[in-house]
Order: sequence, then structure tokens, then C-alpha cells
Amino acid sequence: MFRGTSAITLDNKNRITMPTRYRGEIIADSQGKMVCTIDLQYPCLLLYPLPEWEEIELKLCELSSMNRAERLAQQKLLGNASDCELDKNGRLLISGPLRQHAGLDKNIILVGQLRKFEIWNEEAWQTQMNVDISNISPSEIELPERLLDLQL
Repeated sequence: MFRGTSAITLDNKNRITMPTRYRGEIIADSQGKMVCTIDLQYPCLLLYPLPEWEEIELKLCELSSMNRAERLAQQKLLGNASDCELDKNGRLLISGPLRQHAGLDKNIILVGQLRKFEIWNEEAWQTQMNVDISNISPSEIELPERLLDLQL
């Protein structure tokens, strides 16, 4: 499981180095093969180990291409999906269109989300966190029913 945030850098060959603490699990679960695509709601990327991505693909295949919203989700997620693989030094190449979507430059934040990672431009991540924190007061939060029993 992937959790926590890591400050990493994009090198001059457009690669990121996966933090050492995640490499063993990625290699064990997917032989280092991963898939990167865009996030539909935020200016970041989603990075999945291949087996996790294959589950997403199955769900996307079940969507209707006749429903506009479902087709758009298929087009965006599948159309932007890029295979990538950890090299022997634990690096992944991030394609140009994906870097552009997320506004990636040298300073990047890798955010563990249990079964996947989010890849953010560092400034965009800080801005999003500040916006999220300042826009929501605890008394205004309406939790979905599924979260009401979650104890933190």
C-alpha cells in the first residue's frame, strides 16, 4: 500500500525516481510495470501498478460509449494512459502530454493513495491543499453515508 507524500524531482530526461520505500512492492506486484494517466478532476496524474490499472480498464470497458459522460471518461482516462516501467535505478519516464496536463516542472509531489499515486506539480499541490483547507470548516462538511461510520 502506498501512503504519504514525497518531494521528488523531474530530471532533465523527464524521469522521476520512485522513492526506495515503494520500489520493492511495485516490483513484487507488477514487475515494475505501471500505467500513468490524467486525473479527471484535478491537474495531476494518476500512477497505477499494472494489475491495479487492469482492474480500472475492466470497469471502463463496462461503461457505455453511447452515454456522453461515460464515453468522455473512457476517452480521457484510456486515451491518455501511458505504459511506463521502473528502470534498474527506480526511475519512470513521464510522457510530454502527461507532464503538460499536470504542469510538471522540476519540483514534484508524489502522493500515495493506497493503490495508486498522484503526481502533482509542487506549487499546484500546495495551492490545492490550502484551498481545500480554507474552504471547508468542519461544521460545513456533509459526509456521504459511506463515511459516517469511518473513525479516524
